[in-house]
Amino acid sequence: MKRSVLTRYRVMAYVTGVLLVLLTLGVIAKYLLSMDGAADFTRIVGIAHGWLYVLYLVFAFDLGSKAKMPVGKQLWVLIAGTIPTAAFFVERKLTRELEPLVRDDSTATAKA
Repeated sequence: MKRSVLTRYRVMAYVTGVLLVLLTLGVIAKYLLSMDGAADFTRIVGIAHGWLYVLYLVFAFDLGSKAKMPVGKQLWVLIAGTIPTAAFFVERKLTRELEPLVRDDSTATAKA
């Protein structure tokens, strides 16, 4: 498996995780604290998280299929982008598991 596959997934896991935490804080500010401007913040972050979560799903599915993950594990990776902070923990665990299977792009092209 190429390093770029894992890197794409890792970047999107962090982006999705950060946006989901911001969205959660925005929802708390909007509904529990009744803060001014929280509705606009929540709408913007929600839209960004929604679109980028779709990209996260594509990259996570690509990683799972190339790493030959079992279906249950792959579903957990896909769902991790919907649970606040779960993406960070799942990304870290997955990176530690898959790091030995990763080869550099330069090595892959040199062998081809």
